[in-house]
Amino acid sequence: MAEIIQERIEDRLPELEQLERIGLFSRAEIKLIQRRRARIGYSFKKDEIENSIVHRVQGVFRRASAKWKDDVQLWLSYVVFCKKWATKAQLSKVFSAMLAIHSNKPALWIMAAKWEMEDRLSSESARQLFLRALRFHPECPKLYQEYFRMELMHAEKLRKEKQEFETAKMDVENLEYSEEILKGELARIIYKNSVSIIKGAEFHVSLLSIAQLFDFAKDLQREIYDDLQALHTDDPLTWDYVARRELEMESQPGDEPPTTKQAKVAEATRREERCCAVYEEAVKTLPTEAMWKCYLNFCMERFTKKTNSQLLREKRLERTMVAFRKAHELRLLPEVQYKQWSELLLQHNLFKEALEVAGAGTELFQDSVMMWQVKLQVLIASESPDVAMVFEEAFVRLKPQICLPLWISWAEWSEGAKSQEDTEAIFKKAVLAVMGADSVTLKDKYLDWAYRSSGYKKARAVFKSLQESRPFSVDFFRKMIQFEKEQESCKMANLREYYERALREFGSVDSDLWMDYIKEELDHPLGRPENCGQIYWRAMKMLQGEAAELFVAKHAMHQAGHL
Repeated sequence: MAEIIQERIEDRLPELEQLERIGLFSRAEIKLIQRRRARIGYSFKKDEIENSIVHRVQGVFRRASAKWKDDVQLWLSYVVFCKKWATKAQLSKVFSAMLAIHSNKPALWIMAAKWEMEDRLSSESARQLFLRALRFHPECPKLYQEYFRMELMHAEKLRKEKQEFETAKMDVENLEYSEEILKGELARIIYKNSVSIIKGAEFHVSLLSIAQLFDFAKDLQREIYDDLQALHTDDPLTWDYVARRELEMESQPGDEPPTTKQAKVAEATRREERCCAVYEEAVKTLPTEAMWKCYLNFCMERFTKKTNSQLLREKRLERTMVAFRKAHELRLLPEVQYKQWSELLLQHNLFKEALEVAGAGTELFQDSVMMWQVKLQVLIASESPDVAMVFEEAFVRLKPQICLPLWISWAEWSEGAKSQEDTEAIFKKAVLAVMGADSVTLKDKYLDWAYRSSGYKKARAVFKSLQESRPFSVDFFRKMIQFEKEQESCKMANLREYYERALREFGSVDSDLWMDYIKEELDHPLGRPENCGQIYWRAMKMLQGEAAELFVAKHAMHQAGHL
């Protein structure tokens, strides 16, 4: 132990010498510190040191939270510290002080109540916090959900306690275990009050999902489920929930779970058919686009679910196709589902049918870029000769400001199917047609294509032709810098030109550009290190605020050899 103490004292000698050099301590004081460390060794008690430090940190948090009361992040840091180091009573006071100031934030009430319930094991304190929170936020769904969950957890905890006492054959008559509370009656009261205030099937379903986590609450689950069907028959979410519930129900009460592969496939088929029967009834009762969307989403989910049974997969595909067709005939198929339908047909190489669906989608949603992309995707996959014509038609039908994805798709298709001259003609048209911020992406892709297809000389020509066509991205200039560096004879004059043009656009905000320019002058064989001072002062004039501070810090680190 003595050797370890001596080693650590010696390890700290450089630190003590530094303290002496900067004048914080005199030589006599440094020697006194060394002697005291050698004498004390490990005689301090860890708890005594920690308690003192924790007390001081708590004092800092108290003063800080009193001065900056509105800083929620500061309060949360205080809570985290207290959870690790302070007593439960102290943390309870911190929560009280925080909620007195930030009573308008439901999430903080929930955090405090959860801590009371889970860490302090005080369901009564948690209940009081939820009741106070609901006075401030009487229409907050999340508060009701968590309060509902808390009461069910409390009931479950009491049931386990009672069961343990009974198992140990202890007398439980003197203990207060109300049968109503054990059955979840408090949770039921919360449920009734909340659904009278917060309407809608979504909230109703959320409470039912919470109740289903507790096996003892079967009666409550049944009541919530019945109310859901009675109160929200005109909501697609209700039908969707009822239908999907069939997947979890047994075919016949008391039947044993299937064991063989064939039996499992047959059981899955029966359950899915029961689900679809509910959905079929739903789309007849509630023939809306939203209801069909729920049905089709279910069909697609089941179809994409992996199975080794070819028969089951074929049934799922047939069911999905029939549902798509019915919704289309009723003109209740949403735009996204037309895309899914077309892609599904493409996966099975049904090009003719996919083109019919995509065509129907573009007729219904003529202003949708997505639908035109789907149609073009089908034409490209089927190697149709009409691709270019349909691109032109799309640009006529659509507003120019939303056509960027189509221009990019056309250029990418042309690169693989047409000549370089045709592809460049498309890029030139696109640059003239697409304006504003969208043109930035297009210029980057044009430059990439030029270098990829014809090399540096072509890329430089494209760069020259676009250099006054603002706006640009920083990447546009960085690409040219990188292309230049990849050449065997990398010319410093060209690099300077690219950096200067980039700094003309982004010199007031991008400190990295200035630093890279300085490094280039220092590292390039034909660089001029004497220019670095001038570049530095130009940067200091142009950069503003945090960008200037960041540049100074990076430059200092670079000079010290750390960057």
